[in-house]
Amino acid sequence: MGLFTSINISSTGLSAQRLRMDTISNNIANSTTTRNTNNDGPFRRDRVIMTPLNMRTRWRSPVYPFGLRTDEGKGVKVLKIEKDMSPLRLVYDPTHPDSIKVGEKKGYVEYPNINIVTEMTDMISASRSYEANVQMINGTKSMINKAMEIGRA
Repeated sequence: MGLFTSINISSTGLSAQRLRMDTISNNIANSTTTRNTNNDGPFRRDRVIMTPLNMRTRWRSPVYPFGLRTDEGKGVKVLKIEKDMSPLRLVYDPTHPDSIKVGEKKGYVEYPNINIVTEMTDMISASRSYEANVQMINGTKSMINKAMEIGRA
């Protein structure tokens, strides 16, 4: 394990959690958007899907004491940002310009499938994860500084 490995791992977490917070902010900002610019209906909630970085198994030399070694614990990366296809929220408002004009849902307006409580809970989770990664970087910097002080003595 290198000197800066933990900083590199934490930096992947920082960038992934920042993207997650940006996505959540976008969801909250569009929580009442009933029409996209493409005219394909109301806004749909975005979700960030993350995966561990370098999650494959490599063979090391048979002389190596641990033999088969996995690369787990090298960080995280954003796999994709996907649309949440859960049902949209229906609100009865026949005076709204985007209300459904015909059919059994006549007079209803389709609002995004965004629950503000869920978004705020996800935002708190992302914020705490971001803070944990910052603390990890600060702890590593502190250990490196102490090691340098020992080396000077």
